[in-house]
Amino acid sequence: PTALHQLYYDPNIENKNLAQKWLMQAQVSPQAWQFCWALLSPDKVPEIQYFGASALHTKISRYWSDIPTDQYESLKSQLFSQIACFSSGSKMVLTRLCVALASLALNTMPEAWPGAVAEMVRVFQEEGGGVDGRARCLALLELLTVLPEEFQTSRLPQYRKGQVRGALGREWGSVCPLLQQLLRRADSPGAVKARVLRCLSSWVLLDVPLNESEGLVHDCFSALSDPELFDTAVEAVVNAISQPDSQRYVNTLLKLVPRVLALQDQLREAVQNGDMETCHGICRIAVTLGENHSRTLLEQVDHWQSFLALVNMIMFCTGIPGHYPVNETTSSLTLTFWYTLQDEIMSFESDKQAVYLQVYRPVYFQLVDVLLHKAQFPSDQEYASWSSDEKEQFRIYRVDISDTLMYVYEMLGAELLSNLYDKLGRLLTNTEQPTSWQLWKKFDKNMHNNPNINNVQLADTVMFTIGALAEWLADHPVMLSSVLPLVLQALGNPDLSVSSVSTLKKICRECKYDLPPYATNIVAVSQEVLIKQIHKTSQCMWLMQALGFLLSALPVEDILRNLHSLITPYIQQLEKLADETPNPSNKLAIIHILGLLSNLFTTLDISKQDDESADGSAPPVKATPPPPGPNPVVVVLQQVFALIQKVLSKWLNDSQVVEAVCAIFEKSVKTLLHDFAPMVSQLSEMLGQMYSTIPQASALDLTRQMVHIFASETDHFPPIKALFELVTSVTLSVFQQGPRDHPDIVDSFMQLQAQALKRKPDLFLSESLDVKAVFHCGILSLKFPEAPTVKSTCLFFTELLPHCSDVPPLARVVQEDGKLLVQAVLEGIGGGASRSLMDQFAEVLFSLNKHCFSLLAVWLKEALQPPGFPSSRITTEQKDNFSQQILRERVNKRRVKDIVKEFTLLCRGLHGTEYAAEY
Repeated sequence: PTALHQLYYDPNIENKNLAQKWLMQAQVSPQAWQFCWALLSPDKVPEIQYFGASALHTKISRYWSDIPTDQYESLKSQLFSQIACFSSGSKMVLTRLCVALASLALNTMPEAWPGAVAEMVRVFQEEGGGVDGRARCLALLELLTVLPEEFQTSRLPQYRKGQVRGALGREWGSVCPLLQQLLRRADSPGAVKARVLRCLSSWVLLDVPLNESEGLVHDCFSALSDPELFDTAVEAVVNAISQPDSQRYVNTLLKLVPRVLALQDQLREAVQNGDMETCHGICRIAVTLGENHSRTLLEQVDHWQSFLALVNMIMFCTGIPGHYPVNETTSSLTLTFWYTLQDEIMSFESDKQAVYLQVYRPVYFQLVDVLLHKAQFPSDQEYASWSSDEKEQFRIYRVDISDTLMYVYEMLGAELLSNLYDKLGRLLTNTEQPTSWQLWKKFDKNMHNNPNINNVQLADTVMFTIGALAEWLADHPVMLSSVLPLVLQALGNPDLSVSSVSTLKKICRECKYDLPPYATNIVAVSQEVLIKQIHKTSQCMWLMQALGFLLSALPVEDILRNLHSLITPYIQQLEKLADETPNPSNKLAIIHILGLLSNLFTTLDISKQDDESADGSAPPVKATPPPPGPNPVVVVLQQVFALIQKVLSKWLNDSQVVEAVCAIFEKSVKTLLHDFAPMVSQLSEMLGQMYSTIPQASALDLTRQMVHIFASETDHFPPIKALFELVTSVTLSVFQQGPRDHPDIVDSFMQLQAQALKRKPDLFLSESLDVKAVFHCGILSLKFPEAPTVKSTCLFFTELLPHCSDVPPLARVVQEDGKLLVQAVLEGIGGGASRSLMDQFAEVLFSLNKHCFSLLAVWLKEALQPPGFPSSRITTEQKDNFSQQILRERVNKRRVKDIVKEFTLLCRGLHGTEYAAEY
């Protein structure tokens, strides 16, 4: 009890943790049997009684085999009498006792305790014990409710699970009539009825046949009119009809449809009163029936009208008045229903499908109207009052709507697009419907003269919808001529910034091979909006990515012409900025221009090998040989190289500018791969100068990209080798001056070294490379507190160790200093490093074992010799055991990870705790 007192009431967290640990161990000790019952005595406070009941449950559920068979009966009767005592006592203790008895029942049925449930019902229905009938009834319902729940979470072996599930299924016959009788009795208190509904929810999860609980499910529908019971009744109905097995009972399901339809008056009333909870509950029931059983109900052709009525009821829920998620939370529940229904309709053979489409196509056209309406923004004033969380939920909701519309196209096809344009026409003009192009001009004019909020929102929604259609447009390029003018017109409107730019980017990505005829126009409009600075920074970056996709599909001379006109104004601006004295405002302008170039080069890729063999039917074939001459991106980079160097020389101290410069080259290298070759030597030289002056992580990351792509090419080996040696020696001096302030440099340096070992281990044969110093830097880096840095360092060692056999300088340093590595790894495992890093440390040990087996045996023995290392909680025996286990596993890496996890828990004193169980 003192430990319990500490756990609940002691303000000192240390004492709480100690108490928690001691109690965890006490619960599983053999003495638990004695103290459990003592802790339950009536003179104890509820927290202590609760612990007693929990300990009983732990013993029964986890250590059942310790209980002698001849004690089953006395344990059972003791639990029954304790439950009777607590039926009018503490609710939390009662529940734990019920869970303990449930666990005992699951371990003994059907052999040792046949008819367990029937006996529970009988025991509690008998008068006596001075406990009033209502309390006994609630205790019995609690017991019956936790029984199936305990079954779902129990640790029974698989074969027992099958036996016990069968036994519980047979017991439903004793439970069902009792629940029905209690629910139908006029004098049953509300608390009893609510518990009955919870009990039904629990049992239907065992897949009890729906036709056997049909009467009870109908009673749940009746309970929906009682506000006190509404939530529990909804849960019970939803659980009953969403059981996988329920689709076998077609007649029962057909009888439930009218019950669901009968809820429509209650639903409308709830909408009028703004009662969101009731709307949500009724909608859940309708959607669950529709989503789980649409196939079964569609197949009952004689009842087609009632199913159509259910579909229309769900449509009402989709279009429920108000803005999601502020005035309603119901409409989002319905979206997956529309996917399911469409899949079922489309899966019928063609003649049958045609009949269904006749009925349901109009429904889906109506759905599009409803969804476009729901996706509209509220007024500015209302939107401004929303919390950021509500705005984020609304954003996700609009993405979901856009995905749903995209899916509906599969069924409605081109007809839907023309339908959308007509709709746009009707909404935005009052005259006869003009063509979409005139319509948009007119709409745009109206919008500037009369900024009616609904027009902007509608246009925004239509834009997102067109974006969602990009893949469909790629298969129907003939539609581009009507869509593009709408999108380009919208680009000029700041209110449509996000939707128009992201839509253009999607179209340029998905349809680039159909866009050359429109390219001049797209580039001209994009340039205009960039010069007018209509869009925020991130939209400008997306626009550049869109242009990169677009230009990729043009002939090289057209790419160069467009690049020239697109980039020249920025280059001129950059030249001006490069002459100015550095200050915060010109810094932002420089980073912006460099960002535009990076984003353009990210997607400008003239190698046409992307989509042609995506189906895997044939090996990737370049559709056309790459055009002769240098890659257009390289041409531009060579032209601006001197200017970039000039900018750098003034801004070398500023990590953000350096990062922006490195990003241009990194994006280009990633996209161009070997086409970047002509730039290798001048970029290597510039990187070396940059890094020698002021070391920064972004320069190391770019060096890593270059090593990755060019180190194994003979022509480019010399400049890459020189750069690698230079940045390595500069970084070694950073280590000498104190690397703690630069975890990002250390992280990137380790990744670079790992990449070099992977792509070109010959780099480590060089006289000019101090391999021993690099190895020592690795050992220092293993002790950094930043997890990403330690991860990269472990990767470095796992790449290095396999080369002990083929790179003599590496073999030498491992032989001389491998013990230091083992010590550093053990220190981390012993508690020096975050537990999230144990898998990485295990990889290093596994690699040592695989590549330096005989040395590792000696190093482990020596490193683990000192008492108290790597943790004072570890005995010599546990250390020996750990060494033997590690040395035994040279094949199974997964096993080594488990051994390390086990050992780190021992070192940290966490072994056998709940905390460890989650690990």
